[in-house]
Amino acid sequence: MSNHSRLFTALRVGGLELRNRIVIAPMCQYSADEGRATDWHVIHLGHLALSGAALLTIEATAVLPEGRISSRDLGLWSDDTEAALGKTLDSVRRWSDMPIAIQLAHAGRKASSRVPWEGGAQVPPNQPGGWQTVAPSPIPFADGQNPPVALDRRGLAEIRDAFASAAKRAGRLGIDAVQIHGAHGYLVHEFLSPLSNRRDDEYGGSLENRMRFPLEVFDAVREAFPAERPVSMRVSGTDWAPGGWDLEQTMTFAKALEAHRCSAVHVSSGGLTPVQQIPIGPSYQVPLARAVKSAIDLPVIAVGLITDFDQAEAIVGTGDADIIALARAILYDPRWPWHAAAHLGASVTAPNQYLRSQPSRYRDLFNAP
Repeated sequence: MSNHSRLFTALRVGGLELRNRIVIAPMCQYSADEGRATDWHVIHLGHLALSGAALLTIEATAVLPEGRISSRDLGLWSDDTEAALGKTLDSVRRWSDMPIAIQLAHAGRKASSRVPWEGGAQVPPNQPGGWQTVAPSPIPFADGQNPPVALDRRGLAEIRDAFASAAKRAGRLGIDAVQIHGAHGYLVHEFLSPLSNRRDDEYGGSLENRMRFPLEVFDAVREAFPAERPVSMRVSGTDWAPGGWDLEQTMTFAKALEAHRCSAVHVSSGGLTPVQQIPIGPSYQVPLARAVKSAIDLPVIAVGLITDFDQAEAIVGTGDADIIALARAILYDPRWPWHAAAHLGASVTAPNQYLRSQPSRYRDLFNAP
């Protein structure tokens, strides 16, 4: 099969070779047991690891118990959580050689919430499954919520060290890459946005000051994770709200990340405020990725309502982004990369057990692992 598809060309990100330009975005599953991975994670990650994508990213994984979005979130803060995730990874790797990344996160003021299928509302600290949240400033995410406690220097150091500790655990588990969650209104993003960061010390006020803690977290993770493996950052390109974090600031932050040895920037958006006005539609975040790509020489990942094969090919083929990330689209169709390869005249890696499923009209679609 002749392949003229840009989507199915290889790309090196730091020391990691990607077979194609399709990566699986981190997607919270809210199915952990006190931070420990469960059988659900074996099922979820296992079937996505057979999808033909180039990289599988484990969901937002809390670096501290109070950094979880909900009490059911995955964690990597203890020997128990490390052992449980290691057991899951052993199962997945037994049957797939797809590289695996992990997103390390702290939910900040958006922590202590119910799982989405229970409404997602904040759980007050005096109720079961709830705890006191922390943030740059004592400003709740939404009116009527329990306000977060503003982090002092000791709290900042504890969280920074927790990110580094989780990165060391990820390194011991043989995880191929780390992504720091700096988007969607969680703690790192909260420091960046002037809507959530009203501090009057060196961590608030000017853009340089608001970037300080996110860059300290990045440096701590980069130092703790093996040097040959990539560390990236997921950012919200804009808050979609007046007076908030915006694209110009994102581009400045991306340049700073590049100077700090970041390997890639994953551009999403929103999540910081309930008053956001998002113009949702196919490829609605791609212009944000395109602008960030114009500012840096690092690989840039685009995400958000990328569902069509030709759409994905055009994003990469025109240079708007180097990589596309799939989330809900690949939950709906776990063989999306197979179908994209067939449509675009490319090939994709499939497990030996599935090779005989190749349709006769797509001769040479599958590569054995």
